[in-house]
Order: sequence, then C-alpha cells, then structure tokens
Amino acid sequence: MRSPGDLLIPGAVYMKSLSILKVLTRVVMLASLVFSSVAHADQGTAAEAEAMVKKAVTLIKTEGPAKAYDEFTNGKSFKDRDLYVIVYDLNGKNLAQGANPKLVGKDLIGLKDPDGKPLIQMFVDLAKSKGKGWVEGYKFLNPTTQKIEGKAMYLERVGDTLVGCGIYKS
Repeated sequence: MRSPGDLLIPGAVYMKSLSILKVLTRVVMLASLVFSSVAHADQGTAAEAEAMVKKAVTLIKTEGPAKAYDEFTNGKSFKDRDLYVIVYDLNGKNLAQGANPKLVGKDLIGLKDPDGKPLIQMFVDLAKSKGKGWVEGYKFLNPTTQKIEGKAMYLERVGDTLVGCGIYKS
C-alpha cells in the first residue's frame, strides 16, 4: 500500500525529507533547552545564595562588622546578578543592604510584601528559632528585572544579627 506522500514524492526523496525533518525537530528541541538554560543562568541559585552568606559570615568574623557591612552595601564582591547580601539586627533594623543602600539604618520590622507577609519579622523569627535556614513564599522587587517576583531568603544568625541572601523565583 502506498502512502499519500509516495504519490507526490519518489521513495528515496520522501525518506530523505523525513530524515531532514527529524534533524530539524531535534535542532529546535536542543535550541529550546539551550535558551531555557541561558535564561536561568541570569539568576542566582540556592547553592550560590548559601555560599554567599557563608562568605559574608566569614568576612564579618575576620574583618569586623563595620568593614563587612560597608562591603555588602557599597562594594562589589557580594553582588552577583540578582544575588546580594542583607544584614538585620534581631529587632528588624537594617545594617547592610546590597541592592538598596537607602534602607541601611532603618527599622523595617513592619515591612510587608505585596500580599501582606511580614518579611523582616519572618527573617527574625527564623534566626531566633533555628539560627539558619530558608524563608520562602514571599515577594520582593528584583533589582535586575525591576519587577516584583517570588523570592526565598537563606539566612544565618551571627550573634544578634542575621545575614541573608535571597533567590528570585520567576
């Protein structure tokens, strides 16, 4: 029995056309995977956020809080794509802020996300109860996209402060 394609295209040409179509389909699928990976490469990962916090904690312990906080806020070594370090005391006062230096020195314990979640209170509660871990399920302004996006923050308690770095979940 002949297929409809056999009536229009001789057998060898038909088979070659199918082979080219399969190759093109594979190329399109591979390109879509590559472009998807590139889009995610512009965002920090959970592992990178945890590593940045650990590096920040080490700097605080070796260089002292004043020098470390200045580097987190005004320097470049703790900023990578959408990753940056924050520091709060356990009363909610901002001590360092890598994305928005204007927040330093402000009492932000009452700060809420667009859905009414008390961000800084959530950070303080985790720091006091567990000492370190992830706070998830809130929204915040992404400094690279300038859009409100889902976010999760990894933090560690250092004395009477918490040091954190978050990832955006777009």
